[in-house]
Amino acid sequence: MNIDKILETAIAADASDIHLICDNPPILRISRDLRPIEGMGVLTPDDMNEVYDYIVRGNLDEDEVFHQTRKLDTSYEYKGIRFRVNISLSDGVQTCTMRLIKNDLPSYESLGVPDIVRRMTYQPQGLILVTGKTNSGKTTTLNALINDINENQNRKILTLENPVEYKHHSKKSLIVQKEVGKGRDSLRFSDGVKNSLREDCDILVIGEIRDRETMEAGIEMAESGHLVIGTLHTKSCAETIDRMINFYDVRDQAQIKYLLSSLLKLVVSQRLLKGIDEKLVLVPEVMVVDNIVQGVIRKEKLSVSEIEDAIQSNLDKGSIGLINSLAKLFVDNRITLEQAKAQIEEKNIETLNRTIMQLKINKNLGT
Repeated sequence: MNIDKILETAIAADASDIHLICDNPPILRISRDLRPIEGMGVLTPDDMNEVYDYIVRGNLDEDEVFHQTRKLDTSYEYKGIRFRVNISLSDGVQTCTMRLIKNDLPSYESLGVPDIVRRMTYQPQGLILVTGKTNSGKTTTLNALINDINENQNRKILTLENPVEYKHHSKKSLIVQKEVGKGRDSLRFSDGVKNSLREDCDILVIGEIRDRETMEAGIEMAESGHLVIGTLHTKSCAETIDRMINFYDVRDQAQIKYLLSSLLKLVVSQRLLKGIDEKLVLVPEVMVVDNIVQGVIRKEKLSVSEIEDAIQSNLDKGSIGLINSLAKLFVDNRITLEQAKAQIEEKNIETLNRTIMQLKINKNLGT
């Protein structure tokens, strides 16, 4: 089995992912489509063992993690190109997914992330969250933010990642990147967050907030006068608030609502769609936390619709509703109307249509 050839083919094809699964040929994901590598046969259990040995390279800690947990998240480098690697089991045989990490980060402007997100990083303290489902570009956005801070602000940035993907080098800021996991720089995210209090950092970046312990440590960090930037696997700004509150028991939720309303500065929730030109298009929803949003968060019963209404009524402060993003992308001829409608509930179709009409009128008027 020529694993090097698979990696070289993926790099040449500008693939985002490589899928190595028993009884299937090696498959690449290119612009969201899955395409088998031509001329390569199906993978056998022996091939998958070879893939495992190739990635782990005799690392006893990684081997122990895999055999204890039946999964492994790690990184691999080939000819200067880094890969984020996940190995798990299917029917007792290893299965491997490799994400290509480009060495050159796209510019913040080219990503399509609203500028309010970048501007919020100048806050001296608080909590900023970048959210979205798997493969929504959270990691790229997060690292573009880190790079922008590094180039324009004089601050110490500490990152906790599993694994470290983009390698940053200190410029105007001082950057320390730590990998989380057994045999790495920090055993758990929560451990790394707690220790960061002693490391005199200005900005803490948490690659993934997975549990209550990490959330509590991040909140403590923000309370103590630091800026904390983290990611969550949620599909909307409202769901993000709900998920964070539900990390806690009912008896503790009133207190956490108060803390969140005080510390949370901004939530950006993003989606990626394949545009009309076949390129991926970012669809952002942005919630700037002002007095109105704070009041909604503190209420005894959290209402998703109230949060969505608060975002819509806060557009002049930088908030952006999902419907507004979809409508603008359609008017700019970047996605189809069917794509836009597929991203929202049926009850919101009429609101989408009205927003599109208003944007078209504004465009014709040149405003």
